[in-house]
Amino acid sequence: MRVRVERALSPILGILLFLQSGIVVTGGAVRLTGSGLGCPTWPQCTGSSYTPVPNQAQGQVHAWIEFGNRLLTFALIIASLAALFSVLYLKRRDIRALAIGQLLGILAQIPLGGVTVLTHLNPIPVAGHFLLSIILIAAGTSLFARRKVAQESEIIPTSMMNFLLARVHLILTAIVVIVGTVVTGSGPHAGDISAPRFHIKIQTIAWIHAYLVIALMILTVVLFLSSRNQPILNKRVLIFFAIAIGQGAIGFVQFYQGLPELLVGAHLIGVTLVWIGAWRIHLSTLR
Repeated sequence: MRVRVERALSPILGILLFLQSGIVVTGGAVRLTGSGLGCPTWPQCTGSSYTPVPNQAQGQVHAWIEFGNRLLTFALIIASLAALFSVLYLKRRDIRALAIGQLLGILAQIPLGGVTVLTHLNPIPVAGHFLLSIILIAAGTSLFARRKVAQESEIIPTSMMNFLLARVHLILTAIVVIVGTVVTGSGPHAGDISAPRFHIKIQTIAWIHAYLVIALMILTVVLFLSSRNQPILNKRVLIFFAIAIGQGAIGFVQFYQGLPELLVGAHLIGVTLVWIGAWRIHLSTLR
């Protein structure tokens, strides 16, 4: 039994991380299709049913898109329970807190998602909903990275310079992501035509976001040059740079093309990959 659980741990944690990332994308699809209030109440979908009903005023397509996103939460709960069971069974105390945190974080998303609906997609709880997912993705990345017990010989020491650069890099990436939620909260894709927006001119906040991205790219180059004697870290920085360049290109094009839905969706996938990339750099420099 133990051997089977050990073998299953990696795919379970991989699926959990995939689902954590996937729900960000499906949540974006809800917003981009204008389905944020496809189920206009919570915890029910309508006042009389927990599922979409025929002839619903919001339309069947919008209702099922929103309801489908809600259902994905149950898949996440199952995956997190499987991960927690495996970790506890294997007595992996080194990752037990991370596994517990995954389950608790997913459960916390449920009422937070309800708040977003009950406040008619107010951009503050919407941003909070997304940022909690970002935290859970980071924890899920840590879980997956530590799925095998590290041997002391495998631990590569990190210079203080790279350690500090990586910390600043992670913080700056987080700031870029947070400011990105303000850009989103000021833009046209609110999830519903009646949803409130931040009272910030989108051109202004978008340029602030862009300047922060430029600063992040410069820091990434510095970290790449500084980590040439650490192959694993150096490779992860290079991967991050490639992803971030692609993400920046998508962001630039989408802004000047009037924020078309497909490009905004691609940008949302990109931010998830950028964050995972930044977190993997962070994991490479733990002392």
